[in-house]
Amino acid sequence: MSKLGSLGARLHRGEVSYDFIGHRKLWYGISILITITAILGLAVRGLNMGIDFQGGAVFTTPKNTHVSVSQAEDAAAAASGHEAVVQKLGDGSLRIQIAGMDTQQSDQIKDDLAKDFDLNSESIAADLVGPSWGDQIANKAWQGLAIFMVLVVIYLAIAFEWRMAIAALVALIHDITITVGIYALVGFEVTPGTVIGLLTILGYSLYDTVVVFDSLKEQTKDLTKQTRFTYSEVANRSINGTLVRSINTTVVALLPVAGLLFIGGGVLGAGTLNDISLSLFVGLAAGAYSSIFIATPLVADLKEREPQMKALRKRVLAKRAQAAADEEVAGTRGEFGGDSEDATPAVVGPRDQSGPRSRRRPSGKRR
Repeated sequence: MSKLGSLGARLHRGEVSYDFIGHRKLWYGISILITITAILGLAVRGLNMGIDFQGGAVFTTPKNTHVSVSQAEDAAAAASGHEAVVQKLGDGSLRIQIAGMDTQQSDQIKDDLAKDFDLNSESIAADLVGPSWGDQIANKAWQGLAIFMVLVVIYLAIAFEWRMAIAALVALIHDITITVGIYALVGFEVTPGTVIGLLTILGYSLYDTVVVFDSLKEQTKDLTKQTRFTYSEVANRSINGTLVRSINTTVVALLPVAGLLFIGGGVLGAGTLNDISLSLFVGLAAGAYSSIFIATPLVADLKEREPQMKALRKRVLAKRAQAAADEEVAGTRGEFGGDSEDATPAVVGPRDQSGPRSRRRPSGKRR
């Protein structure tokens, strides 16, 4: 962890960096490929809508029912003529869901299940669920999603700018599409818990995006008054500066969700946890990815189209070209203008040095 903290400090200071913005076309391509796969899965397989959205009957057996899930599925299918969804609950009871049943049919199926399971008919609880209730949940969820999107765009446009609002909106749509597509591909049942999970991941996804946007906003103040960095380079520094923080928060959030999904749903067999845990797990991972690889590069693309940023890029590149030219000239002078080992040493002193001057006194006596 200390190495990770040291890496985070070096990334924040700009000593180490990865060119996320420079490889944005690669990230765009990966996201488009994943999104298309999710849409195809949704179109081909569709969503496995739960009984809350289809309507039907739910039968719950007593505790410690000594009947396997496969036996219950066969018995329910034979009694109803429809495919049944059976879940083994933690107390040993069975939850059997059969879509498209009315009151008269459910009573007959209840009696048949009691005979097959060697139970008293009164010990099996039967509940009817109408499809209108699921439709109400779906409509409320769509309304909540639309209101959330509008409020997010308005807030980000005021707090930051409209380009960041658009980028955040694209990232949110990206996350929702991938999560719903994964649900279609995996075939997990869509329940009200799934809807709750989808609405929950929007906040996590937006949080990571806003963290990067806030850093970018601080670093781009008076950006046009300098000639050292372009907007894309500053955006890349913002991503690197918040990279370790985003990784840490994402891992901390994913660990308990992974426990619900893999341990609770997979090992312990608590299938009722799969609906919300899968949506949270996929959504959190997609949100962390989109905040780094989608939202900020998209903001950089939009900002670089502005006339001021185009002019800034020209000034920065011109200054770098001039600095490179000056350095090349200085290197050339150092290579050809310096003293060589075989050169004749320069003569220092008067030109006529034919012989030493006599300092003897003239002959004769001094008077």
